[in-house]
Amino acid sequence: MQSENASLPIRRLLLWLLPALILLVVLVLLFRPRAELVDLAVVQRMPMMVTIDEEGMTRTREVFTVAAPVSGRLLRPSLKEGDVVTAGATVVAEIEPSDPAFLDPRTMAESEAARDGAAAALSLANAELKKARAERAFAVSEVARARELFRKGTVPRQHVDDAERAVQSADALVEAAEASVKVRQFDLDRAEARLITPADVIEGRHPCACVTVRAPVDGRVLRVLHKSEIVVSAGTPLIEVGDPRDLEIVADLLSDDAVKVRPGQRVIIERWGGETPLTATVRLVEPLAFTKVSALGISEQRVNVIMDLDDPVEKRPSLGHAYRVFARVVTWEAEDVLTVPLTALFPRGDGWAVFVDADGIAERRDVRTGHRSGLSVEVLDGLTPGERIVRHPHDELAPGVRLRAR
Repeated sequence: MQSENASLPIRRLLLWLLPALILLVVLVLLFRPRAELVDLAVVQRMPMMVTIDEEGMTRTREVFTVAAPVSGRLLRPSLKEGDVVTAGATVVAEIEPSDPAFLDPRTMAESEAARDGAAAALSLANAELKKARAERAFAVSEVARARELFRKGTVPRQHVDDAERAVQSADALVEAAEASVKVRQFDLDRAEARLITPADVIEGRHPCACVTVRAPVDGRVLRVLHKSEIVVSAGTPLIEVGDPRDLEIVADLLSDDAVKVRPGQRVIIERWGGETPLTATVRLVEPLAFTKVSALGISEQRVNVIMDLDDPVEKRPSLGHAYRVFARVVTWEAEDVLTVPLTALFPRGDGWAVFVDADGIAERRDVRTGHRSGLSVEVLDGLTPGERIVRHPHDELAPGVRLRAR
């Protein structure tokens, strides 16, 4: 009886101990730190290439713009874009004299008055010519009479000489009068020419000797600037000629990117329409920058970078003048670089840090970075290959937090 009474408290203790242990386990599970669900990335060595990417445009290396040598009416050209031209043989343009301008009422009245004045001056010159001829005829008759009288001894020799001098003077007056008539006739023709209207020219137009412009080089027509008949002035661009096989690429880079580019650097040409990228080499970084307004309305200082295509024409037969391409200028590259995703880094003090997965526990690690290419960053110190790091660390993540891969 006494042994049964002694074992009763023990049974009661065991009866309450089991629920207490279960409750303790539940509380521990409820209040222990929850594992953070994260994305992990593996630190590894891989090739890395740093590039400056920008859209570019192809252009013919030597473009010749043919301009009008004289002012006149440009006839409708027969050439079209893509036509083959031969230097010194292919006619690229023909220019004929342009039509006169219309006359306003005041100019018309002035021109008609000038014409009438020229006609009156011509009539006066003709009258003076008649008078001079009459004087010469009289002088000739006087010479004949003086010579007859001198032969008979009636007049002295002096009288004959005076008559002959009078004939010479009369001849000079006739020549001067004839020249005056010609001058007045030219004045009348000029005055009548000023009255010619465009309608008169169109009605009486006839073939004339045109100024012929020929191709300066062998190549193809790149652009016809005037495809219809038009009046042009001297120096007006008419047509562009060049060899579309001899291409170069120009890309305008931001000035702070252009200072990193050097002649001889390798360039990868993508998105040009072909299946494989093309290769090019930087030939020139222009020394003068220019201002360009971006699509967002921001003024930017840009610099043209000229690149030579290295691939033969057979590899890019369809690539032509003024085609859009995407150029990637290689400024640095290496084959074996320890890299991490850019999204794994977060600022810490004056440097950068990452969270390393140390057997399921977050460990903060300071790292020293190097080159950056897109979403990859070179790590110079702080990590070893094969370690796993958190790809997108958030603000609540701290050292010692349990981690679970997503």
